[in-house]
Amino acid sequence: MIDVELRDWHPDDIGVVLDAFSSPDMAQQSAWPVETRRAALEWMGTWRFRDDARAFAVVAGGEVVGNVAVSNIDAHDTGWVSYWTSPHARGRGVAVAAVRRLADWAFAERGLFRLELGHRTDNTASCAVATRAGFQAEGVERAKLRYGDVRHDVERHARLATD
Repeated sequence: MIDVELRDWHPDDIGVVLDAFSSPDMAQQSAWPVETRRAALEWMGTWRFRDDARAFAVVAGGEVVGNVAVSNIDAHDTGWVSYWTSPHARGRGVAVAAVRRLADWAFAERGLFRLELGHRTDNTASCAVATRAGFQAEGVERAKLRYGDVRHDVERHARLATD
């Protein structure tokens, strides 16, 4: 397994964010287009000063190559996990290592009990990340996501602090 470090996002990371969101599969992974330096700074800033969320830059081999986050933390000690890696860092186990490290942090430092995530059923790579990071599949949410005129089923996974 590749070794990764999780750290806060820095203004110097703008280029990584812009490169990541320029990938076609990432274009709809933000609430707004992340196409300018200002938009990248705003994206990084959305994670600061929130009680219900925390995001980390993923560093592998001294290079920022992705993001992991837990958000929508609720009163039941449950949080929603999301992750992405830059296209050049995919397929090396970076996302799996980062999600595992995020889960360890969320359980130990944030005191969460349950972590959830979801992926389109046609996203086999994201499913593999979830499964290899210890998240068990719990079922399919039909037509949950809409991109343009197309609706997608989503498979939900979860990991408990006791797993």
